[in-house]
Formats: sequence, C-alpha cells, structure tokens
Amino acid sequence: MRKIFDAQQIRNWDAYTIAQEPIASIDLMERASIAFTDRLLSLFSDKDFTIFCGKGNNGGDGLAIARMLVAMNRKVEVYVVDYSAQASPDFVVNYDRLTSLTTIHSIKTLKDFPVIGQNCVVVDAILGSGTNRPVEGILKDVIQEINQSKLPVISVDIASGLYVSQPIARGNTIIQPDYTLTFEAPKLAFLMPQNQLYVGEWECLPIGLSREYVQNTSTSFFWTDMVSLKKRAKFSHKGTFGHALLAVGSYGSIGAAVLSAKACLRSGVGLLTTYIPACGYEIMQSSVPEAMCQTDPAEKELSVCPDLEKYTVIGIGCGLGKSEKTKAFLNVLLRQVKSPLVLDADALNIMAEEADMLALIPAKSVLTPHPKELQRLIGTWENDFEKLEKVKVFSQKYNCIVLVKGMHTAVVLPNQEVHFNSTGNPGMATGGSGDVLTGIITALIAQGYSSEEAAIIGVFKHGEAGDIASQERGQMAMLPSDIIDKLRW
Repeated sequence: MRKIFDAQQIRNWDAYTIAQEPIASIDLMERASIAFTDRLLSLFSDKDFTIFCGKGNNGGDGLAIARMLVAMNRKVEVYVVDYSAQASPDFVVNYDRLTSLTTIHSIKTLKDFPVIGQNCVVVDAILGSGTNRPVEGILKDVIQEINQSKLPVISVDIASGLYVSQPIARGNTIIQPDYTLTFEAPKLAFLMPQNQLYVGEWECLPIGLSREYVQNTSTSFFWTDMVSLKKRAKFSHKGTFGHALLAVGSYGSIGAAVLSAKACLRSGVGLLTTYIPACGYEIMQSSVPEAMCQTDPAEKELSVCPDLEKYTVIGIGCGLGKSEKTKAFLNVLLRQVKSPLVLDADALNIMAEEADMLALIPAKSVLTPHPKELQRLIGTWENDFEKLEKVKVFSQKYNCIVLVKGMHTAVVLPNQEVHFNSTGNPGMATGGSGDVLTGIITALIAQGYSSEEAAIIGVFKHGEAGDIASQERGQMAMLPSDIIDKLRW
C-alpha cells in the first residue's frame, strides 16, 4: 500500500528528502531524470525524441533527460516554451549543462513550433505537479499543437495542465499523453475516470524519496498494490472460517446467485448457506453442491426472512429483484440482523427507493454499488472529486464501507480513508462480475477479516483474478466465471 499525496505534500516530500538525505535538489532531479530516461528507452528503443520543456523544475527534468539522450547519441530536438521571464534555479543549471552539447530552441510564438518527424516520440516536460490554473497564451498554443500532432506523447511526472488533486474546469487545455511516467507514487488525478484522456498508461518510477516522510505524513488516499492474508492455522476446521448466508436470486436471475455462491466458496468460507426462491433449488444444488441450500416459501422471489442467528455475515442483493414481497423481506431482515451485511445490486436499489431503510444498515456493512446504483444512493455529481466527497459523507453518516466500482475501484471507509485498487481490467465490465465480488467479500468477513480489510483485499483479489483471466482469454472473451476460476489465495 502506498500513500497518495496532494501537490503541496509532494513538494514537501522533495524538500524533506533534500534536507534529510541530504542531497542537492539538482542531484535529486538528476536521479529522477535517469529513471525516466531508462524507462523511456525501454518503451521506445528505436525512436527519435522531441522534448518540450517549461521553465520550472519539470522543464529542468526535460533538459536533463535530453542531455542523457544526447550522451547516448540519440537524435534529440529540444524546445523551451518561453512563457515567462522567470526560470527555476535547477532549470538554469540543466540549461547551461545542455547548451554545450546541442542546440536548444525557444518557442515564443506559435510560428516557432517545429515540424516534428514521424519517427519521433514527444516528451512533455512543460508543466509539473504545481499547476493549479488553466494554461493560457503560448503554453496553450503549444499544448494544442502537441495534441494535434498524433505522435506518441509521454509526460514527465504528470501531463502539462493537469491538476494533481482537484477537478479540471471545462475547457482546460491539457496534454493528452499516451504514457505518463510519474515518480514514487501515483497522483490522485490519475485515478479519476474523467482524467483518462490526460493520463494514458502510467507507471511509478522509484527515485529514492524519503521513506521517513511517507511514514510521518498523513493522507486520506491510498494505493493498494499488494495485500496481506492471514495464515491458516494447522488445526483449523470448517467452523474456524465462519458460516455465511447469501440471500440472493429471483426468477430469471438464479445465475447471479450461483456466481456469488461459487465465488464465496472459492474464497475460503467455512460454511455457506444460500437462501433462494424455490425455483432455484435444483439449479443451486446441481451447480454448487458444496453450498447448503435453503429456499423461500415463494416460488420466484425472496419474501420471508429466515432465522439469522447462526450466520457470521450475510451477503444480499445479487439477482434479488424488487418485488413488493422482496422489499418487505429486506425491511424485516435489516431490523433483525446483528452481523455485518454485504449489500449489492437490488438490495441497494430498494434501499435507495425506501430511504428509511438506510438508517437500518448494520455498522461496518459493505456496499458494492455500480455507478448507477451509487447515483441512486448519493445523488448526482459534477465531477469525480465531488463524487468521492459525497461517498465519504455517506460512508461516515451510515458507518459503512462503500465501493466506488470501476477501473481503480475506490474503497471508501467510515474514517474517510479512500483506498484505490491497482488490479483489474475492462474485460471485467460485464454482468455477473459484481456478483463474484459480493461472494468474495462475504467469504472474507466470514473468516474474521474486518469489513474494511475484506473490502480492500476482496477488490484486489477480484481484480487480480480478472487480470489472470484476461491474459488467458483476452478481455473480450472473459466471463465472470473465469474470474472465479482464477482466484488465487
């Protein structure tokens, strides 16, 4: 897990490293430029390079990268966008170092913009993480020309014009890179769906920034790139790992019940009981023989709440439907349940329509809405940052964990922490993948993981399995059942 910092914290991280290592700021810039250059050449080993630099430290990185490429006898053209009379001290040092090796061109007006060769990769080192207002003038003109070039573009640390941790205004002019190579940790902006065009594929490059600073600096945002699992005791038995209930399915949607049950069993639950409409009995018994099966008196829906005493955790919602009888069933269950719930799909839709039910959510329950279900719960939003803030308010108000599902699913905790996930791919964007996730998280809570841990770990392992499946099947051919088959614990 990595911490995600805002723009000021990033500046402070650099300054702390410089003071405590100690290292001169120009040498820290050199370290970052070496890391960038090495990765650049591994991505584009047979290309020429045109590097556009601003006059701040991001531009200083660009000049250092150019110097390293020139030293390797690579074909490099360097252009400095002359938008200000001021330049950072480290920019000046790297400018002086480069002038004896190659020509540095200046862009003062749009007529100075070069014709770029078709074998070129454009390196964007114009503006860095300190950007906090829309670009104007020659900066805007140059960025627009780069975007219109249709050549591969790779940004140094962050795309020029993109804000690190605040929404962009409509009409902002921002570099649209194919790649962003950032330093040490992802920027919050990279994880917002609305910014996809301004990030491209991204990677974090380690450059030796202070670990002590990370440990001592607080943040609400985290990047989950690994998880820790509990070791199973040698003399464990099925009772050790909990008894889960999945209240799922309706006529025509028993498949959702089967997927959630299989995923739950594949994720280590000790005992699993499925509670389903009578119409699903034979399907469940034949499809998932490892699960116990209890049926509702109703043929096509869940209508009567069963005895809940013996269950460690209850997952509810997959394929549930929204009949009046099912709404009444859910209302009764919410009033009787004493264990945490994993709430998905129509359970959430019913609660969004019957707002009084929200107050009945047991503490530390996990809600797993897809985007439309989330909107029904929290209302509309103007941008992804506002969406996250509204989810944080909801999570704190109802003392529950909420997943904002999608690429880089965000797990929002009642303490206001947000954990972004690093696994998963677009091949998982198909009906049934959410049912699998519900089963996984339910199993983890049954085994004694906290709801927070279960949500973070479950999302990570769900995405990891999806990545394995995509490598074997390809994203278009993936099925949710493939995710279950590729779960590894």
